[in-house]
Amino acid sequence: MWNKIIAVAAGLMWAGAALAQPAVKDSARFGPPLMVPPLMVVQGAEQPVRLQSLKVDAALSGSMAQTTLRLVFFNPNQRPLEGRLQFPLLPGQRVTAFALDLDGKLRAAVPVEKARGRQILEAIERTRVDPALLEQTQGNNFQLRVFPIPAQGTRTVELSYAETLSREGAHWAYQLPLAYGDLAQGVDLSVTVAGDAPPQASGAIGEIVFTRSGDGYKAQLTRATYAASGVLKLLTPASAAPQVSVQQFGGETYFLAELPTAAQRAPRPLPKVVGLLWDSSGSGANRQREAELAELDRYFRALGTAEVRLTRLRDRAEAVQRFRVVNGDWQLLRKSLLETVYDGASALADWQPQLDVNEYLLVSDGLLNYGGKRFPQLSPRQRLYALNSALSADTGRLSALAERNGGKLVTVQADRPGAAAEALLTDGRQVRLSGVQGATEVLIADDDAAQGLLRVVGKLVAPQAEVRLELLRQGKATPMLLEIPANAPRHAMAARVWADCKLHQLEADYELNRGAIRRLGTQFGMPTRETSLLVLERLEDYVRYDVTPPAELQAAFDALKRLRGNELAQRRGSQLERVVAQFRQKLAWWEGHQAKPVMEKFQPVRVEVTGSTRLTNTLVAEDMRAPPPAPAAALPAPGPMMFGRVAERRSAPVAGGVPPAGEIAISLKRWDSNASYIGRMRAASPDQLYAIYLDERPSYLNSSAFYIDVADQLFERGQRELALRVLSNLAEMDLENRQVLRILGYRLLQAGKQALAIPVFEKVRDIAGEEPQSFRDLGLAYAAAGRTQQAVEQLYEVAIRPWDHRFAEIELIALADMNAIIAAQPAKEKLDVSRIDSRLLVNMPLDLRVVLTWDADNTDMDLWVTDPTGERCYYGHRFSRQGGRMSVDFTGGYGPEEFSLRNALPGKYKVEANFFGSHQQLVAGATILQLKLTSGFGRAGARDQMVTLRLQGRGDTVLVGEFEVK
Repeated sequence: MWNKIIAVAAGLMWAGAALAQPAVKDSARFGPPLMVPPLMVVQGAEQPVRLQSLKVDAALSGSMAQTTLRLVFFNPNQRPLEGRLQFPLLPGQRVTAFALDLDGKLRAAVPVEKARGRQILEAIERTRVDPALLEQTQGNNFQLRVFPIPAQGTRTVELSYAETLSREGAHWAYQLPLAYGDLAQGVDLSVTVAGDAPPQASGAIGEIVFTRSGDGYKAQLTRATYAASGVLKLLTPASAAPQVSVQQFGGETYFLAELPTAAQRAPRPLPKVVGLLWDSSGSGANRQREAELAELDRYFRALGTAEVRLTRLRDRAEAVQRFRVVNGDWQLLRKSLLETVYDGASALADWQPQLDVNEYLLVSDGLLNYGGKRFPQLSPRQRLYALNSALSADTGRLSALAERNGGKLVTVQADRPGAAAEALLTDGRQVRLSGVQGATEVLIADDDAAQGLLRVVGKLVAPQAEVRLELLRQGKATPMLLEIPANAPRHAMAARVWADCKLHQLEADYELNRGAIRRLGTQFGMPTRETSLLVLERLEDYVRYDVTPPAELQAAFDALKRLRGNELAQRRGSQLERVVAQFRQKLAWWEGHQAKPVMEKFQPVRVEVTGSTRLTNTLVAEDMRAPPPAPAAALPAPGPMMFGRVAERRSAPVAGGVPPAGEIAISLKRWDSNASYIGRMRAASPDQLYAIYLDERPSYLNSSAFYIDVADQLFERGQRELALRVLSNLAEMDLENRQVLRILGYRLLQAGKQALAIPVFEKVRDIAGEEPQSFRDLGLAYAAAGRTQQAVEQLYEVAIRPWDHRFAEIELIALADMNAIIAAQPAKEKLDVSRIDSRLLVNMPLDLRVVLTWDADNTDMDLWVTDPTGERCYYGHRFSRQGGRMSVDFTGGYGPEEFSLRNALPGKYKVEANFFGSHQQLVAGATILQLKLTSGFGRAGARDQMVTLRLQGRGDTVLVGEFEVK
C-alpha cells in the first residue's frame, strides 16, 4: 500500500536519497530534556503534603505516547488545605485529561472558559465542597488547584499528557521521570507498546520484562515501597516507511501523515552584524547559561569576524553595547554576559530593531510578563532566532516570534552539545503547501525536521484526499504528492495532533485569536491560555454554573436544568435597578446629613471588635443604638508590620466645584520593616544598596514584602531606576497570581508609572474578570494616565455587571470614582456618557474620603475612622452623628471599604485598619493593604495620599494616619 501513498517527482527517494548539497550530520543522537515531575505546593503548611503512591500507565504507538499518572497525596496536618500541583511540560507535550477522586470514584474534568473556571472554583470553595481546576499559567506551565486535601486524609489526582517522541538513531525514545522521592505505598507501572518488536528498557526502576499482548507488547511492574528516582527509558523501532492514519472525532475525520525525510542540513550565509537580545530578568537565572555560552562559542567561531550589538532585556531594555568578534574571539562579550545580574521582570518586547543588523538572537525563556508593547517586526532582510535552555518556558511564543521573522526556535540542551549551534549555522529543508483536494485546514508540523520526520495533518471532506507539497532547500523546490486512502488505519491521537498544530498557528497572534483559541480548547477538552479543565462535586453546581458535565452525568444534568430553568432566571434579577435603588439611598444620605454647628463631645465606651461575633450593619435610632467602640487613644505606635511609601497627587480644578469647609491637612504614619536587611540598607551608602539587596535576595525569593521593602529604600535614597527594577520582580514571582499583580500595579501608580501599571491591571482583568476590583483598579489606572473615557467605561462596568454577593456596595464606590472623574473633565473635552443611566450621573463632593483595599481573598479587613468627638465609624456603627458614612462591611473579598464625610468639623480624624479574620484555605503570610485618603474628593484641588501597609494576622491593628481640619 505504501508505494501508492507517496509519489515524488524527479525520483526523490524518501528514506535514502541525500540531496546534492554539502550536508551536516544529524545531531539528534542526544536525548531530549527531561520533564520535571509534578510538585504539590501547599503554602505555609505545618507539615508538607506528601506523595503517598504513584501509578503510571504509558501507551506508546509509533512516534507518539500518552502517559497517565495517578498520584495519591496525604495531608498529615490537622486541617484541610488547598494544594496546587505545579508542572511544566516540554515542547511537544500536551495535557489531555485530568480527574479527581469523589466518593471513591474518579470524576473526569470538563473544559470551561479560563476566567469562568477560576470564578466557579473560588465560589464553590467558600461552600466547603470539592472542586478542582487545571489551568495553563504561562507558556507550557500548568497548575492544578485541588480543594480540599482533608486533614489526615488523602486526595487522588489523575493526570494525562500526550507527547511526540524524540529520535535516537533508528529508534523512538520515551523517557519517564521518576524522581518523586520516597513513596510509602510504592509505585505501580504499566506500559503497552504497539508494534512487532519489544522495546529496549533501561533505568533506575529495575528490570522490566515485556511480553506479547495483542498487536504489541506489555509490561507490568509493582514495588510495594519505593524511593522513586532516575528515569525510565524505552527505545522502540522507528519505521522507515511513510505512515498515514485517520480518526473520527466530533463528527469530522482527521488525518495524520508521518513522512520520514532526510534530516540533512546545509551551511547558510552567515551575518556580519548580529543583534544579541539577552534576557536578564529574574527568571533568566533558571536557564542553563553555561550551555548557552558553549553554543554561542561555536556560533561565533564559525562567524569569524563580526560586530555584535548586545541589548539586555529585563523590566526595560538597557542601552545597546557594541562588541567586536575577531577570528572567533569573543572573550570580551563572553565576560560581559558572565557578569550579568539576573533581576527584574521580563519586558521582552521593549527594544527597537536596527536596520543594519543582519540577524537577531533572542536568548530567553519567552515568559513575557511586563510592559504593554508589542514585539517588534523585523524587516524582510532580517532573521530572528530564539534560543531557549529553560524547562519552564513559553516555547509557543518563542517559536511563533521566530517563525514570523524568518527564523526558528532553537532548543539548547546541555546533553546535546553542538546541536543548537548547528541549527543556527545551517539551513534545513522547508515545506510549502501547493494544493489540496478532498481535505481542508491542512497544516504542516515541521518541528521534528531534526528527527527526520515531517507531519502533515488536516480534515477530510471526501473519502480520500491528495495533498501537494513542495520541498524547498536553498531556493530549489521539489514537488511531492501525499495520498490519503479511504482505508487508512485508525490512530487514537490524529485529531489531537491537528488541534496542537492549529493551536500553535493561532498563538502566533494570541491577542487577535483569543476567541478561536477558546473554542479550540473547549472542543478538544485541552487547557490553553483561554480554557481550563474543571471538576465539580455536585450535580447542582454543574447546573447552577451552566457547565456541561462528564458524559455519565449528562442525562441527570439535562433533567435538573429543565427543572431549575425558571428559578435561575428569577435569581439573576435586575442588577441595574438594584444599583439605582442603592445609589438613591446614598444620595439621600449625602443631601440630608449635614454637620452640626456646635460640636458635642461624645463619651466613648470601649467595645471589643476582634471576637467571633460581628455587629449588625444597620443604622439604629440615635437614642437607642449601642455605644460605639472607643478610639484607640492609647494605641502604641504601629510596629514593623506596616510599610510603604506615600504618594501624593493633586487633581485638576473642577469648574463650579464646591470648596471645602476649611484647610485639611493629611498626616500619614509610616514605618518600615524591622527586618535585618532593612537595617543593613539604612546603614549603607546609596551606591551599596543594590549589592546588599542581591546578597539578601536568595533568602527572600518568594517574599513580595521583601521586594516592596527594598524598592522603598531605593526610592527613598534616590535610586529610582533600580527601585523600579526590584519592584518589577513581583511580576516574576508567581505566574498569573492576581493578588501579587495588584500590589505591583498599585506600587507602580504610586511611583507615577501609569504606563507600566495599566498592562498589569489589564492582565488582572483578563485573569479575574469575575471580580469587580479588576475593573475598578484598571479604571483608576486609566484615569491616572489621562485616559478618561476608558476610565469611565471600566468603572461603569462595575456598576452594571452582576457580582457575587460578597462584593456588597462596590458599585457605589465605583460610581463615586466615576462621577468624580467626569466632574473633573474640562468642559472642552467632552466625554461620551450616553450608555450610562442618567440616574447614576450625580457627583457627590466630600470633605474627606478614605478607601481601604487589600490583596487577600476570603479575608475580612476593617476600616475604622474616629472623629474629633471620639466617635468611631466602623462596620457595626456605619453612620456618625456629624454625617460620616461607612460602606457595607466586606467580609470575604478584597474590599474596598469606604468612609465618606461631606462636611468635616474642625479637629483631628484618626484612621485605623484592623485585621478581623480570614477563611482562606491557602496558608498565606502577611496581608498587604492599600489605603487612599482624599481631601476635597470630587472638588477642585482634590488631594490624594496613598500608603501601603502590612498586617500579619487576626486582631492586628495599625494606626494609618490622621486628617486635621483647621
